[in-house]
Amino acid sequence: MLADVASSDASLRRFLHGLPGVDQVGAEARAAGLGTRSIKTTAKAYALDLAIRMVDLTTLEGADTPGKVKALSAKAMRPDPADPTCPPTAAVCVYPDMVPVAKQTLGDSGVHVAAVATAFPSGRAALDIKLADTRDAVEAGADEIDMVIDRGAFLSGRYLQVFEEIVAVKEACGPAHLKVIFETGELQTYDNVRRASWLAMMAGGHFIKTSTGKVQPAATLPVTLVMLEAVRDFRDVTGQMVGVKPAGGIRTAKDAIKYLVMVNEVTGPDWLDPDWFRFGASTLLNDLLMQRTKMTTGRYSGPDYFTLD
Repeated sequence: MLADVASSDASLRRFLHGLPGVDQVGAEARAAGLGTRSIKTTAKAYALDLAIRMVDLTTLEGADTPGKVKALSAKAMRPDPADPTCPPTAAVCVYPDMVPVAKQTLGDSGVHVAAVATAFPSGRAALDIKLADTRDAVEAGADEIDMVIDRGAFLSGRYLQVFEEIVAVKEACGPAHLKVIFETGELQTYDNVRRASWLAMMAGGHFIKTSTGKVQPAATLPVTLVMLEAVRDFRDVTGQMVGVKPAGGIRTAKDAIKYLVMVNEVTGPDWLDPDWFRFGASTLLNDLLMQRTKMTTGRYSGPDYFTLD
């Protein structure tokens, strides 16, 4: 059914604008309701460890240095050096030029290296530059590529251009997995978030991701709800699973658990796995570690107990 949709801008537009509209009030109310759910103590302990395993520990600053990336990579492998039972994070996310440093430090630990590419964070560059950016990151050892769509093209209705860019970047990824970033804070409506979700999934993205973390608002519960509904419906139609990654603004364990409750309620437990759900974050991990320590020792260690990233 979806094979011929991307044959032209007109057919792609008809399909995307024919998707059911998002009830803004209903989506926000449901997200708020799910955010009030409480979980039992044993479930909370499991949720904290699961959230740690889902973190893409991220540094995307112009001042990043090899030393900072090495330290971040060491933390990803052993988030709490005093507790060997603490699980590692899913990945370390860096700029492409820092991929070799992260790769060398992580070695065969199983923690992935993710690289932002395609003229991150704006996405405004010629396609050949975006593809070269992607290939360089993969050749340097990136296991995952986080690309950004051209929001200007999307908002102008040039859906086929965005679709073809995602297809081309996926091809340039080779064996690396592709996460497609929408920058939902610039998409203006939940309907656009739903359209971008379907566009990226039909183009072959392995993950759909909310934000670069450079624009506010970044990840929100209602936006993530719309994206989770999209991946659920996409599997119903195609049989294929696509992951979801909220990124930016998720800072506390309490917030992370709200997202996990939403994943369980909207898509079901199949998505409660780092292969299908991630958190893009730099400060979230420390709060998860603080809450985890509180549960195991009965006391808070304080924010200065763990390294600052």
